Formats: sequence, structure tokens, C-alpha cells
Amino acid sequence: MWGSGGYATVGYIWPLRSTLCVVSNSICTATNMFCQVPTALLLLSGLVSSTAASATSVSRKRCQHPSDKVLDGCPTGTIVVGQNNNPQAHFDSIQKAILSLPNDSSSQTILILPGNYTGQLNVTRSGPLTLLGQTRHPNKQAENTVKVIYSNATGYPGVTFDNTFTSVLTIAPTLNASYTGSGPTGFPVPSNTPFGNADFKVYNIDFHNLFAPRSAGPALVVSVSYANAGFYHSGFYSFQDTVYIGKLGNAVFYGGEIAGQTDFLYGFGTAWIEKTQLTLRNCGGGIIAWKGTNTTFENKYGCYVSKSRIEAANASIAQTIKGTCSLGRPWNSQQRSVYLDTYMDASILPAGYTPWGNTPATARVDHYTFMAEYKSSGPGFNLTARLAGNLTKELSAKEVKPYKSPVDVFMTPQGKQPNIAWIDQEYVKV
Repeated sequence: MWGSGGYATVGYIWPLRSTLCVVSNSICTATNMFCQVPTALLLLSGLVSSTAASATSVSRKRCQHPSDKVLDGCPTGTIVVGQNNNPQAHFDSIQKAILSLPNDSSSQTILILPGNYTGQLNVTRSGPLTLLGQTRHPNKQAENTVKVIYSNATGYPGVTFDNTFTSVLTIAPTLNASYTGSGPTGFPVPSNTPFGNADFKVYNIDFHNLFAPRSAGPALVVSVSYANAGFYHSGFYSFQDTVYIGKLGNAVFYGGEIAGQTDFLYGFGTAWIEKTQLTLRNCGGGIIAWKGTNTTFENKYGCYVSKSRIEAANASIAQTIKGTCSLGRPWNSQQRSVYLDTYMDASILPAGYTPWGNTPATARVDHYTFMAEYKSSGPGFNLTARLAGNLTKELSAKEVKPYKSPVDVFMTPQGKQPNIAWIDQEYVKV
């Protein structure tokens, strides 16, 4: 986790320019920007076994279900996080549990017991990692019992440089890779930056940035760069810039809720959002703001919303924002975003998408801009107004084929397809 000055803020030190970092009494190299509590200490304590297995190799739902023996059904080596001096918990902090993991290719699982956990989470390891929220209802996000809470926004004391410092959860191999940056190309990432976590999964955990009950500057909730991440039956709550999928970032969101007001889905990478509630807490900017990237290969970077629902947060807000919420606006002229088979309530602007600015110089729209829909439904869909606005593309069955499912859009960093092994196909059919 990163603090505003480049240092971690949960009891360990992460200098940006130093080659060493300190965790309690241990010293580790920061070549991969990762510090950890020595696993040997945990082995000696008897809290963690010497082997670990992926949560997909056993019954994940059994592991998540509360029981007298908290690790029943869990993969060998699962780490437990709990509060109030729970004797079955190995740690009282999620970030401490993450830091305890070896920085290798092994599969690791962390089970989090019910409660509100305050602070930022940072995942840099490359090996598969699964975070499980304990629950009796693994297929109902509304029944989640685990919340991760933080409060910060860009432009306020302590955060003047980049949105990444406001994030509740960041998955990226280095601090540099996680930077958002400004302008049409964003922050330059060194070409030798390694790819980070190739298989990060979260189940039944809600993340909240509580900085303000309105858009008051970027208040990021989740950030994914140079990594693959899947979020299942989880929630993400802020007002501005809720979800960021950065360069070479791939992310799936399924069966949960994403709430915001201004540009609350934004990025450079690729996001697939399916059977998810997009909750409008107000209107500002647009729902999706994306940047395209020039590559030597044909790319599919973009934001794809499939079989989901877009609705106002409550009846009062619904009356206030009726007919005013843009589907999105181009962060640069190469934005690609598509709504597929998605229900839209009356909050949506009849014209659909909007330009970035109101003049030709600020519109950020050209022949590369791709802001589209396919089979939208509900009172927020107005085909006549969409066509008249001349920004929203209405796709035919033939035109939508290149973007119909995750297998069509996710790529490796080299542009090879498909890149879908990290997706939980119990939920998302690739």
C-alpha cells in the first residue's frame, strides 16, 4: 500500500528509490517492489502450513461458509484474517496477510472473516491470489459481510500527485505501473516493467472510498494495471473515478455493484462487466471514460458492459437526474466502449454518449472513437435520439461479433488471444 509520499502507511516502509525495505525486523530486496513477513516465521508458529493450493481446487463456497472450524473446506495453507482477537485468525489486517505471502508463483488464498477493515490494500506478487469474504450467501452480493474502507481523494492534502494514492485496492507490480497520469497517453511506464499478478480473484468483498458523499475529486476504489483480476459478487462504491483499469490491466466484474457519479469506469486496459448493477449516485461527466492506446498489433482495449443494469441509486435521485446521465465520454479519441444487452433506466441521456468538451478542439472525437451499444433496453434507450446525436454507434449482429464475449476481447501483453484462463468460468462464460 502506498502513502502520499511514496511510503507505506500500515507499519512497513517502502522507499521509492531505496533498494531495501523493512518489515518488522526483517529486510528484503525491493527489486519487485514487494516486502513480506518471512514465511518461515509463520511456519514455526504453526499458523500456516508449508504448502498452499488454489481455491479453485477445492470447494470455495465451503471455505467461505461460516463453521466452528474456520478452515473447513479451505485450500491447504489458507490464511485467515479476523478482528477482535479472534483465536482462529492469523492476522487482524488484510494487508498484513498479503505481505506475509511469498513473492513467487505459488497459489495462495486468504479467508476474511466478517467485519469492516480500514486501510489500503496493495497486491504486487505475481503468483495467483484469491481473497474470500466469509459468507453464507456466495451468490448474493447484497449479503456480503466483509467491507474494506478507506477515505481519500486526489487534490486534497496528502494526495496531489496521482489518483493511485487514493485507491482502496491496487493490483500492480510496481508503484510506477499503477500511476494514472494525465493527458491522452497517461503516465509513461518503463518498458522493462514486469507483468504483475496473472490471476487475482476476489469473492464477496465490498470496497468503499468514503471521502465525500459527492464528486469531490478522484476517489478511487480499485486499480488494476499490468495484472489480471476477477471480482465476483463484490461491490465498489465511490462518486468519482470508482474503477480504474490501467495499462495492460485486464479485469472481470460479475454479479456485484459498481456505484459512482463521474467517470466511474475509466482506464487504458480491458474491463468486462457482466450481470452487474451500475448505480448512478448522481450524474457528471459520463459513466465510462476510456483511453485507447497505439500498438503494433490490433488491440481490443476498452470497457464492455454486458447483461447488466444501469439505474439511479434511489427514487429521489432518479427524479433529479432523469434524462441527464451520459453513457460515457472519450478520455482520448481512441476510446472503445460497448454496452451489450444492458437495461437502462430513465436516468440516461437520450443521445447516449457525449463528447469530452463542447468545442471541436476539446471534443476528443474522431474516426477512431468507438462508443457503441447493442440491444440496449429500458426507458433510457432512445434509438432516434442516439442516431441524431451522431456519437453513439448502434451495432448490428455482425458488427458486435468482435466484442461479444471475454474470449473476443482479452489479450496477452503481446496482443495474443485469447487470454481467459484467469477468469472464473463458473460465473463468466468465455
